[in-house]
Amino acid sequence: MVLHQINNLSSRKRPAKSNNGFVPPFAHPPKISKTSTAAPTAAATAAVSQSTPPLKGQSTSVSDKMVAVLADAGCTLINPSGPPCLPSDLPKLRNRLHHLFSSDSTLRSEFLHGLCSYMSSPNNLRRVLSYSYRDGLGSVRSDSVVRVLLLVPSIQSDLQNMLIEKLPEYFDLDAGGTGHSRFEDDIARLILKQFRWLDFLADSDAFIGQLLQVLSICPHYLKREIIGSLPEIIGDQNNKTVIDSLHHMLEEDPSIIIPVLDCFSYLHLDETMKEQVVTIGLSCIRTADMENMPYLLRFLLLSASPGNTRRIISHIREQLKFIGCQATQQNKMKGKSILKNGDASILDALRSSLQSNKIICQETLKELKSLEKARDHKAIDMWLLVLIYMNSESLQKSIEKLLKKKVVEGFIEKVLFDQCVRGNKAVAQDYLPTFISMSGYLLGCKEQKAQDFGIHMYKCLFEEFADVYSRQELLGALVTHVGSGISHEVTSGLQAMALLASKYSYELIPLSSYIMGILDYTEGFSLENLHKVYEAFSHLALSARSNTGSRSSISNELLMIVRKQVSNPDFKYKKMGIIGTVKIVHYFGANVINSSQPSSQKSNLDEALELLRTSLEYCKQMPLPLIMFYDELVLTLKSQAIHPSITEWIAKHVGDFESKYLSDLDGGQLPNKELYCDLEGELWMNLDGDISPICVNFLPLVSSLLRSAPSLQILPANINLLSTIERLTNQGSLLAIDALLGCPLHLPSSKVFSAPTWQSLDGNQKRIVILSLYYAANWIRELLNAFYSQVTNRCKCVSQETKDETNIKLFKRLRNLIFLESLLNNCLRHYPLSLPELCPLDPISLSSFQHTRSRNYDRGKEFTKHEGISSQSKGKNKKKTPNVSASSKQEHLKQQTITDMLRKTNVMPSPEGITDDISGICSKGSMPELCGSNQNNLISPFNIDISSAAKLLEPQRHKFRPLLPECFSIFVSSKDQGSCCMDPAAELPLHLYLIRDLSKKLDYFSPEQKQTAKCTSLPPSLGCMNVMDFLNDVRLMFPSLKKNLDLVLCILREDTEICQDHWKVQSAASGNPDVTSILCSTPKVSYSVFKETLCCFAKMVKIPEIQRETLFLMDLLEAFQPTRIPDCFFLGVQHIPSPGSIGYLYSGAYSFIEGSFNAASTISFTQSTEVVLTLEAIILSIRKIVDGGLDETGKNIQKGFTEEFIPFLCKKLGTSAKELLIQKYDSRNIEEDSKTRRELVQKILRIYLENCQSTYDSLDELACLISSQVASHRSQEEDSCSFPSLCPTTFIAWYRVMHEQNVVALNRLVKEVCQLEKSKAGANMEDVEHLLNRLLQSVNIVVLLVSMCKTHDKVGVHATAVKFSGKFFDSFLKVFGFLQAQFQLHGERIIQLVKELQKATRTIQTLCSEAKGMKRTAITSNVPYTKRSMERFLFHVKALLHSKTSGCTFWMGNLKHKNLSGDVVSSQAYIEKDENEEVNDDHAENTMDDQPEA
Repeated sequence: MVLHQINNLSSRKRPAKSNNGFVPPFAHPPKISKTSTAAPTAAATAAVSQSTPPLKGQSTSVSDKMVAVLADAGCTLINPSGPPCLPSDLPKLRNRLHHLFSSDSTLRSEFLHGLCSYMSSPNNLRRVLSYSYRDGLGSVRSDSVVRVLLLVPSIQSDLQNMLIEKLPEYFDLDAGGTGHSRFEDDIARLILKQFRWLDFLADSDAFIGQLLQVLSICPHYLKREIIGSLPEIIGDQNNKTVIDSLHHMLEEDPSIIIPVLDCFSYLHLDETMKEQVVTIGLSCIRTADMENMPYLLRFLLLSASPGNTRRIISHIREQLKFIGCQATQQNKMKGKSILKNGDASILDALRSSLQSNKIICQETLKELKSLEKARDHKAIDMWLLVLIYMNSESLQKSIEKLLKKKVVEGFIEKVLFDQCVRGNKAVAQDYLPTFISMSGYLLGCKEQKAQDFGIHMYKCLFEEFADVYSRQELLGALVTHVGSGISHEVTSGLQAMALLASKYSYELIPLSSYIMGILDYTEGFSLENLHKVYEAFSHLALSARSNTGSRSSISNELLMIVRKQVSNPDFKYKKMGIIGTVKIVHYFGANVINSSQPSSQKSNLDEALELLRTSLEYCKQMPLPLIMFYDELVLTLKSQAIHPSITEWIAKHVGDFESKYLSDLDGGQLPNKELYCDLEGELWMNLDGDISPICVNFLPLVSSLLRSAPSLQILPANINLLSTIERLTNQGSLLAIDALLGCPLHLPSSKVFSAPTWQSLDGNQKRIVILSLYYAANWIRELLNAFYSQVTNRCKCVSQETKDETNIKLFKRLRNLIFLESLLNNCLRHYPLSLPELCPLDPISLSSFQHTRSRNYDRGKEFTKHEGISSQSKGKNKKKTPNVSASSKQEHLKQQTITDMLRKTNVMPSPEGITDDISGICSKGSMPELCGSNQNNLISPFNIDISSAAKLLEPQRHKFRPLLPECFSIFVSSKDQGSCCMDPAAELPLHLYLIRDLSKKLDYFSPEQKQTAKCTSLPPSLGCMNVMDFLNDVRLMFPSLKKNLDLVLCILREDTEICQDHWKVQSAASGNPDVTSILCSTPKVSYSVFKETLCCFAKMVKIPEIQRETLFLMDLLEAFQPTRIPDCFFLGVQHIPSPGSIGYLYSGAYSFIEGSFNAASTISFTQSTEVVLTLEAIILSIRKIVDGGLDETGKNIQKGFTEEFIPFLCKKLGTSAKELLIQKYDSRNIEEDSKTRRELVQKILRIYLENCQSTYDSLDELACLISSQVASHRSQEEDSCSFPSLCPTTFIAWYRVMHEQNVVALNRLVKEVCQLEKSKAGANMEDVEHLLNRLLQSVNIVVLLVSMCKTHDKVGVHATAVKFSGKFFDSFLKVFGFLQAQFQLHGERIIQLVKELQKATRTIQTLCSEAKGMKRTAITSNVPYTKRSMERFLFHVKALLHSKTSGCTFWMGNLKHKNLSGDVVSSQAYIEKDENEEVNDDHAENTMDDQPEA
């Protein structure tokens, strides 16, 4: 049936004479009479358009002709039963019409006129624009009639113009202007549909021009649709015109940005037009609405290319109005702001774009790295880092490092993070895990600023995200940091937890179960961290008790845990309980007591008092816990006002101090003289004379320790607590206990310190004597700490007369302290004893201290072993076993004592290893009392040398009670009124003692000591003191340090007369007993003051915190200014710093210290070295400031320096270092041992080579000098070297430093090569020549140094050569790309360079082989690394020579096994060869063709 219909309709041509109307294919039209006179077209039109008013006769005839033409071509326009019907073969239809219209222009005009007339009716227009049917396809819709006619080339342009002109007539069809009417009823949209996806455009320029003209007047909805359809309408033509027109429209109406971007996205553009489109998009960032911004960002980032990505990111950062800019407005409209949805959409757009393109991520990071000012950073920068961190796992490490760098440098500030998070919870919710990860990384950094930023991030996140889940995640992350075991990470995590607990304790109570796990990690916490732990939990417990509606049991749990800890016999746990007790008392016993507690609950005050009683009872069992308990109470009393009931309880407890430790005197004398363990006692250091009513019972209490007498270990802590209570209750006055400052000390008689008496004492008696002196010294230390406040201006209730009297007593007590410690040091020399701890430290601190001493001791032994013993002598010594005497066997079987164990752990040196404290400085007759026969008496314990450091006390110095930094300024700013003369050197021993103590305290804050002393907190009695608090306390010492240094320089230059008796007179006036001769060498004290002062200045100037504080830094530098900076100092400087600037102050300090170099050079090598090291510290401080890493305050300091300032000072430093190296010192005036001198020479030589004008020239000169003038068998007397510091003892130091600096210089050369290769201008011939010359110079140096191993058989020399040769080859391999690029022009020089280096490879090979055979472990440990480096070097040379055509050939072979002298030796793989082969091999070894293997 279907086939029959198709066959019937296959011919669409009507008979010529037939007047019948067209019969539709799918319906049976009514039959029309043949005699009908009506025109068929008219009848059809009347049947179809019943509602259309009748057309005029002319229009009807024109339309009839158009209909006839179409009908004749096979298209039935007027179909009474449906839409128009098209033939099945549309190309045939279009070709027929095109042929007709092309051949007959009149017919074409009439057709177009008829079509225009026909389309003047909306219904007819809609009919020709709507779909039609095609023959043979049933009811399947086909293209419209207009669509078919538009594909006829001859009438396309006219029909397009006709339709475009029709468009404005139907703009108002959609009355609402929304474009939501039915598509079939919207004629304008139907017309637009006809233009899409045309096969061709006959006149594209005219059509696009007309369409764009109409587009400018279209309604908004239609304009958006037309713009979005432009890529489908215009194809690939006239893109430039379209882009320019749309850009102009976009400037007038920014709301059309989305269709414009869609249009741009689908246009096929070349690179130029793509850049134009991107520029248009970037210009719209400022004007686009928030709802359109995500589409704009997606378009820009999808349009990014390697060439414009950086520009796009930069414009987005600068012009995007994003989260943070509107944070204030959004907070006012919380929950209602539409901007939040826009911000979330923007983040999604950025996230999806960054996720799909890693190039954008990398360019974003580069853009952020290039920002060098804090004001250039915005909130979007933080979001970009978060989005990249979230999407790209491979870039997370880079983002973390970049974020830390920006935070540490002060570029990303806390306010940026606040803008991202605060008030934007809905936006930031999805990114909470990323925020936690990034804040966790910062929290785990070592830098303090990074830790503070991480803590701030946690705090902000906790504030903003109030839901339970988010806060659980935050607390869980903090607990993870706390349990990490990394000290700085634990500290920062606990600091964050304590901050949250102090501000949001009520919010944390329901979540307390998530943080109770912190208490499981407390065993490994330092004292500082334990304070933070119990501070946090005390806040929570106090809030839980005051909150009546809370059901949390955290308060009861905390009290139970603390009671268990304080009752534990192990001090490790008791220490935790003590800190917990005092913290709970601190918060529970505050003045303001919350009255909202339930009646069934004990009051906070009662709980605090009960806990105090319990802790005190348990702490009394052992002295160390009680000492710590007292110290913690003192810190609490000083930090905050406590409830009066608690203060009264503490005062009542310490009120029995007098009955325990003091006894009454009768007229200033002991009422009866008893013997204590057969030791006679006497009163020492009585400052009050006969009116003194009491004395301190040191000797009776020490001798009766076994009879349960009060422990003297607690005495210093007890007096500390007593003085604190007195100050709190008496408005800062200590008049009630001022008798303690001047009362005498009951100590062993001074007769025991005579030589016969001391030798007659047994071990127990000597122990009693030593402990009595030890406790007395610490008693005086606490007196100084307590009474310093009575002479300050802050104490208003004390009269000036009392202040003056107290000041004199303080000076005398300081002399007593120096005398006691010197005497104690001498006693320990002849009877080593482990002293009891009076200041309990962390186990970590103690182990760190012991490790530092043991490491230094072992390092000295290692130097001696490597240099003094060759491997051959070791082998001989192994074969010879010495005879063991009976006494040594008995000594071996003897049971070890505690003292022996301490000696083994290097906490206490052995008597055999103790050198005399008094150095052999006898130059210029300045120390007559130390020379001659008196020197033999120095071995007895009753000769006291005040000027020498207490070397035997230093290993146990951590057990002493520390002097508070505040009391330093009292002694340096006041004049001792008891001086016997006007000699300014009279007080130098006092200042020396304080400076040494200051130097030890600076070690806690010095950057070089971070791995030792600063790894834990300060001693508990000093509290949680930071570096700025410490420096603020010692700030008044700065001028005194300079004053003492000037005085010392005058003494060294012999410009002043020296009084030899002032110390003895003042010592007697202070009540020191006349034990025997007191030795106080003014020159030696001067030397020590000089050295220690420079050491303190160098430590302070290198502290990072003081570099960031302008006032502190300027005060320190101003204190060390010379009277006048010499004019010659700035010789050669173009821009001299202005007076008062930071650069000028640094110059003045440098000039002053440099001026002391000549005076120091007349004393010893050590003093001169200290000057040079201090000068280096000044330059390092300047370089730290100039190179950055500081906040805005530090950057303001940078402005005081010019570019030439640091090179200028470096040149001066290099000159000073060289002068020190060429200075000749008399061996009798050298107080250092060989190890110390070797270390000092190593430091100075390194400074010289780093700061000289040309490192390579200096290395070349020194290498030639060493090889020609120094041999391992020559002694110092035989040397006439121009560098007297170069001798067999220091040769290893010179050798090591030269190897090291050669590698450092080569690494700098590698950086220059890399910069030259990256240069866009290309390599300059002069630069290439310079680099090749430097490379050849470096090779010559390493060859010369390695060849010295042939004449030096020391293991240390060989080990150094092997180790640094491997490093040299590793660095040298990095320039092979440069050598390969320059081989064509400089082939001969490069080959010569490799030839020279071949000499060193063979020597290194021999050293490695001999070391294995002789089992020299110091060398063999470096052999694998060095051989790998040499092997890589070999194959790089092979690749270089084979890839470049040259006159030489290359092959590899086995080297003969030879020793360092060049003699062939047997080996396991030795193969016999004839003479000819050996000759050939020898010849091959001496040519370039046979390169050495590594």
